[in-house]
Amino acid sequence: MFIGEMGCWLVVAGFSIFNRLTSRSRGYAPIASVNTAEDNPILKPLVAKEEERKPLQGWRVLLLALPACCDITGTTLMNVGLLFVAASIYQMTRGALVLFVGVFSVIFLRRRLFGYQWSALVIVVLGVGLVGLAGAIAKHPEAKLEPRSIVETVMLVARAATDKVATTVKNPDALQTIIGVLMIAGAQIFTATQFVLEEFILEKYAIEPLKVVGWEGLFGFIVTMLGMGILHLAIGRTEQGRYGYFDAMEAWREITHYRAIAVSSVLIMISIGGFNFFGLSVTRSISATSRSTIDTCRTLFIWIVSLALHWETFKWLQIVGFVLLVYGTFLFNDIVGHPFRSCARQQKAAPLLAEEPIEHM
Repeated sequence: MFIGEMGCWLVVAGFSIFNRLTSRSRGYAPIASVNTAEDNPILKPLVAKEEERKPLQGWRVLLLALPACCDITGTTLMNVGLLFVAASIYQMTRGALVLFVGVFSVIFLRRRLFGYQWSALVIVVLGVGLVGLAGAIAKHPEAKLEPRSIVETVMLVARAATDKVATTVKNPDALQTIIGVLMIAGAQIFTATQFVLEEFILEKYAIEPLKVVGWEGLFGFIVTMLGMGILHLAIGRTEQGRYGYFDAMEAWREITHYRAIAVSSVLIMISIGGFNFFGLSVTRSISATSRSTIDTCRTLFIWIVSLALHWETFKWLQIVGFVLLVYGTFLFNDIVGHPFRSCARQQKAAPLLAEEPIEHM
């Protein structure tokens, strides 16, 4: 993951070399109105916002180690928690991220979220919960019955949720499930902290989002290598820990001997680098809360691809969840209007992708 983020430095270096070559070209006069970020939106993520912001240089760069550590902790907790729970429960618990980001933005960044925005966050959480619940109840025979009305859908969801809770409580492995849910929920707190810290840094200091991803990748890689070394020496090379999660030598052997693992690892590196770059660009342009709502919509595209590859079966309950998910995201980002005027914001509408930070309290 962090190797992919460090790969952003290659793009930064390429962009710098390109600028030097074009500036040294004889007989060429660059046109400022074409090459400035204000007139060319494509360049905005590659340049820093310098109005009333200090450059992030010197020891201040170490501030980016904080979101990197939050990223490590959150990702580790989610992956370990996934070992104890089903994927559907993992998905439902992960939906709490948008609420944590919203609360932290109000508390620590003094953001102002209006009533319709809070309702949008709740709608997003409900949508993610329904998507995960659809996967949880698919194993039950009664889930194969297609609901013919909204009332039947609600009754089916309530009955399935009750059965799921009852089964979990009676299961001797219920303690592991509870631990897994708590770990995934705790991971959302660290991820939300990461989003809020990144917004704070991008708002206070002038630095390109691409460099932010690169620095976070560097710090995260250093911390991860230190942790892997300590765990390998303490656990991985022992008789009980050999061939386990902390055996670094076994992990390297599998990467070098199995082509599928190596290819997928490279693709994940590229995906993670691009994902974090675009996410930070959204954070700088809008807010961390908007980023979290848009990020949640990944589930929709994953579901579409899974259906196309026949990795998943079609479920009507997921359609309801995805409709709520998309509607809540559009509502929060002012793409659609709120049906209740009393919840609407009573002020002049701002541009959707305004470069200035949103209003503080």
